[in-house]
Parts: sequence; structure tokens; C-alpha cells
Amino acid sequence: MTDATQRARKSTPYWWEAAPVRPLPEQALQKQVDVVILGAGYAGLSAGLTLARAGRSVAVFDAMNPGEGASSRNGGITSGSIRPGFAKLTRRFGEKTALAIEAEGKRAREFLYDFLKTEEIDCDFRLTGAFRGALGFDQYDVMARAAETLAKRLQIDTYAVPHGEQRDYIGTEFYRGGVARMDIGGLHPAKFHAGLLRVTRAAGVAVHSHTPVTAITRDGAGFEVTTRAGKIAARQVLVCTNGYTDGAAPFLRRRLVPVRSRIIVTDPLPADLMDRLMPKRMMMSENRQLGFYYRPTPDGSAILLGGRDSSFAGDPVEPMLRLRAGLTELFPELRDVGYTHSWFGNVAMNRDMLPRMFEKDGVLYASGFCGSGVVWAPWLGRRAAQRLLGERIEEPSAFDMRPPAAVPFFNGRPWFMPAIIKGFALQDRLALSRAIR
Repeated sequence: MTDATQRARKSTPYWWEAAPVRPLPEQALQKQVDVVILGAGYAGLSAGLTLARAGRSVAVFDAMNPGEGASSRNGGITSGSIRPGFAKLTRRFGEKTALAIEAEGKRAREFLYDFLKTEEIDCDFRLTGAFRGALGFDQYDVMARAAETLAKRLQIDTYAVPHGEQRDYIGTEFYRGGVARMDIGGLHPAKFHAGLLRVTRAAGVAVHSHTPVTAITRDGAGFEVTTRAGKIAARQVLVCTNGYTDGAAPFLRRRLVPVRSRIIVTDPLPADLMDRLMPKRMMMSENRQLGFYYRPTPDGSAILLGGRDSSFAGDPVEPMLRLRAGLTELFPELRDVGYTHSWFGNVAMNRDMLPRMFEKDGVLYASGFCGSGVVWAPWLGRRAAQRLLGERIEEPSAFDMRPPAAVPFFNGRPWFMPAIIKGFALQDRLALSRAIR
């Protein structure tokens, strides 16, 4: 195949076929509200809903259509994963803190699942479980020990899958075993956002699309927020812009690096082939620096695969070809398959790769979800709202901490990402060559 024939037929998200993002009707700007929120994705809407149901007046502003960023572009996997991994978290912070972070992930997933049920949000959610592949038997041993600790200490339904049993979970010989987690599932992210937007607006939250905030200024005990539509006074301000942070939040912008994540979707595959490749229809990931995440589409007819995109401008074909090569490495029988969609969106990384909630100069921030926003964004949006309400929480969030460190020589444009991605790719090649296989 030539590069031209390997291109996907559409460059818009697969999820928009069933749940397209749209602008909201224009509405008059209120003169004053209790809380202004920047960002109408999962985090901003979750916060707005919590605040409105507590009796606060709330206005949410988005520079694009609500949900047009990562909330309708992601893979729809409810992982709530932390990139450093349990072993690295333990080495860095100690086992107590590492367990607290994992325990909060468990609570965050449970909150999300209960929320979908309680609010009657139909977003094709299935608690399928997830499999994470190990590159070598040495890596498998580390992952197996971590799974055993989480199962014993936190009662998380997770266990090791030895190489001899791997084919029961995934139809590839690329890995050397892995770990299964049965508290992770998949959903349709754009349908989830549409449902969240519906219940948030029904609660009385004013959501403004295509209304970027241009400045946040202290005004006595409150704030004056300048938007494209005019100015609005607020007692409190919450910023939930994550990978789409712009100049309205310069403090956050210097600390969050927007990184492209690209996803491709195959043509529909024969049912017997899907049965061989993904026999349990689980969510999938792997233990690499530039690891892929992949899953069946909600109807089980095709495979969706995503990974980091080394580009930061335009829409080059090379990142799509890299994902295609990765899928073929896992499943050689898909070498000649066609692709319906290829698209990208921004995730937000910080220097320690931990989501967080923090305050600076009176403004509260909930951001830095590091590629796991399906779980962390609604959770930390809700926790941020509880903090604004002054509610006492029996279990403080493990992510309510100091701001992330600023990234040197960075102010919004990730000019260094192609080099970093190449460095990670080299590390992966070396790790694979050294792995005990």
C-alpha cells in the first residue's frame, strides 16, 4: 500500500458520528455569578453541576464547542491510571502515598459508574475489564507483584495473567503475559459528554460555547472575568482547561504541556476475527513509554487504537502510519485492513505526571489529567467544586497539592515534543531489546 491509500477516510473523531459536538444557542451574559468556570469538558461540567445543585449560580465558558476538545476525542477507557505506575509511585513517594493515590482511583471509578447510572446517561458503558501487556517476563514479574499488592491492600479486582494464559485475553504473541483489572471498562466519550452537558444545563448552569475568556482580574474579594461576549463578576473562579489552556490562564499554561494523542479506527472486521483478537472484548494497554491503548468499538465490530502523536502543527500522515504499524505489530493479520477514522486531540502532561487540584492567587485549578481524563476529570471537577463550597471531606484528595513545577523555556507551544517523543521511542526500543523474552 502507498501512504495515500493508508490514510483514513475521515479526519474527524469516530465518536462524532453518533454524538456530534455542536454550538449552544447564544445567551445573554449575566452581570454577576457565584462561580465562573473555564472549560466545558468533563471537569468543568462536573464542577458546575455540583455547584449548581448546592445552590450556586454558575457560568461556564468554552473557547470551542462544549466537549470539542479531549472530552469527545479520547479513547473512552475508564482507566484512571497514573502514568508513573504503582512501583514507581512507591519508590518516589513511599507505599502509603502510592496506595492513597490508587485508592482514590478506585473511588473515582466507582463515582463515575454510579453517576452514569443515577443520571441515566446512556453512553454505551460496559464494565469489560482491562488487560495491560508486559514487554518481557522481568516486567511481568514487577507488574504481577503490584497487582497482588493492590488486590490485598485495596481489594481491587486485579490479577496477573501469565504468558500461557494470554491468548484467553488477547490474540497476540507480542506480550509476555500481563495484568488484568476488572474494575475498568469502556464508554462512548462523546455520548458521555452530551449526557453530562444535558444534566448540567438542566441544573441551571449557563454554558457558553465559542466564548473564550481573555483575562481574569482580581476585583476586591472577587474577580472580574473578561470574555469575548463581555465582562462578568464572580466570587470564585475555577480553571479546567487541561490540554487546551491558553493565555487566559498563564500560570497554568507554563505548567501543562499539550501533547497530541492520535486515534485510528479499523474498518469493520469479521466476527470470528474479533473473537480471536479480542475474545473478552476488554480494554487494552501496554507497559511502554509510548505504549498504545486500544479497544473494540462499542458495537464490537472494529478496533480503535491510540497513542502519542509527535507532531504539534498541521495534520501530517506520519503519526497515523506509526499507529498502523503498531497495530500490525500486535496483530499481523490486520496488515491490509482499511481505516475509517484518524484524528487527534490534546492531553495535558506536567513534570511529575500527576493530576492535581491547587489554588494560586485565589483561582482554583483542576487539570493535568495526563491522558486519563475519562475518570480523573469528572472526579477532580467534583472535588474542586466541593472545595469551593467549603465542604469538609472525610478523605482529602491525594491530588490536592502544590502546583506542578513550571516547564523551562515553555509558554504554550510544545516545540520540544518531537524530540521528546523520539527519545521515548528510543527508550522503548532499548527496553524491548533488553527484555527477557
